[in-house]
Amino acid sequence: MQFTGKRIVIISGPPGSGKSSVSKRLAEDSVYDRTVHMHTDDFYRYIRKGYVSPWLSEAYEQNTVIIEAFAASVKEFAAGGYEVIVDGVLGPWFLDPWVVLVQSGFDVRYIILRPDEQTTISRAVSRKDDTALTDVDAVKHMWQAFSDLGAYESHVIDTTHQDIDETVALIQKRLCLERASHEHKLRRV
Repeated sequence: MQFTGKRIVIISGPPGSGKSSVSKRLAEDSVYDRTVHMHTDDFYRYIRKGYVSPWLSEAYEQNTVIIEAFAASVKEFAAGGYEVIVDGVLGPWFLDPWVVLVQSGFDVRYIILRPDEQTTISRAVSRKDDTALTDVDAVKHMWQAFSDLGAYESHVIDTTHQDIDETVALIQKRLCLERASHEHKLRRV
């Protein structure tokens, strides 16, 4: 199959799962000449009035707008010849814009980093970035949202006992192997 633009790799999971560290490394070590690392949190920071914490149920409309705007930006980078590493809390509940990209001919990969709950919480609360989510209850809530993904469980990588180097190497290997398979390619389930 001939794809439109360059590959889009979504690295998802709860806060503290290692998405940002892994995504940055994947972008820096990409096999492509042009790669961009896009972080969904940046789009949330653009809101100056009316912000709702994204893990709250009343944030659904805000989150939908942000994900749609984010996906549109990703599409433009990929169509322009950039591999795009997407870094964000993108559970199956927000995959519709990405499925549309697949249906439009884009090669979209979906990988979920999910260490066990205690490791996730420990990693999240120990982060030094003052913009990082470190609230234990919010992290628990978001981990639980990723705890049973049904048909998307095959996209999960358990990073409980992995460091960044091991996780990056595993993802790079899977991305290379997937050129001939459909293991982590996004599809409607």
